[in-house]
Amino acid sequence: MGNVLVITVTSLDPSLHSPMYFFLKIMSIFDLSLISAVVPKMITNSITHQNSISFLGCVAQVFLVLFSADTGLCLLTAMSVDRYAAICHPLHYEVIMNRSTCMHMATFSWFNSALIAAIHTATTFSLSYCGQHEIHQFFCDIPQLLAISCSKHIIVEIVLILINVVLDSCYFICIAISYIYIFSTVRKIPSTEGRVKAYSTCLPHLAVIVLFLSTGFIAYLKPTLGPSSSTDLILSACYIVLPPTLNPVIYSLRNRAMKGGLEKLIKRKLFSKENILQFH
Repeated sequence: MGNVLVITVTSLDPSLHSPMYFFLKIMSIFDLSLISAVVPKMITNSITHQNSISFLGCVAQVFLVLFSADTGLCLLTAMSVDRYAAICHPLHYEVIMNRSTCMHMATFSWFNSALIAAIHTATTFSLSYCGQHEIHQFFCDIPQLLAISCSKHIIVEIVLILINVVLDSCYFICIAISYIYIFSTVRKIPSTEGRVKAYSTCLPHLAVIVLFLSTGFIAYLKPTLGPSSSTDLILSACYIVLPPTLNPVIYSLRNRAMKGGLEKLIKRKLFSKENILQFH
């Protein structure tokens, strides 16, 4: 519901047609994709008491989870670059973050994430699996699938995971460097109001980054550090459900522009209803 509101408000309010909200809208779409890949099937299994999934359904889950998660990280990196340009180079902001640049960043996020997800999915399901095809998870998760594989080529997927960790680390370094420059610049702003405005746009983004990366790293590193347990289910639930659920809350509560856009949308709907009532 929260992500749908973010998509609606950023689409309908002209004052929110800026690079930051363009990336936020796309990230909300992929947050919905991440939840939709797992939660409906989980609810269905819970209601029917049939904890199973088809082969194609499992393939789709692995691909969509990876695709949505990697795209989210790419978009968070793009948003950090946007905040860096807006705060550290305000006079050149419109030149740096023009429409073409934003579209190139978004397109790179989609294609890069789709390629990574496709490679991981193809490699994982090219392995052979032994015994009962049962995993201790509520969705098809690569670490749990590798745990039941008896293939000699499992090392290939492990190497790909390590490469992906390096790539994700590069995104994190880019985000960290951007925020070092951002906070260094914000400290030099003479007015308190200017500093508060800068922090109000940066801190929600930073909170989302910490939430996304911390839950993701814990969820994916935990199975490799020890035997599977009920704790893995909780960590995976946090990784899949928590960031997409809290992202719109964080941005809405800490961002005046978002709250203003939501108020405009509500008033517009109320006035339209009043006009309909008067007409009849």
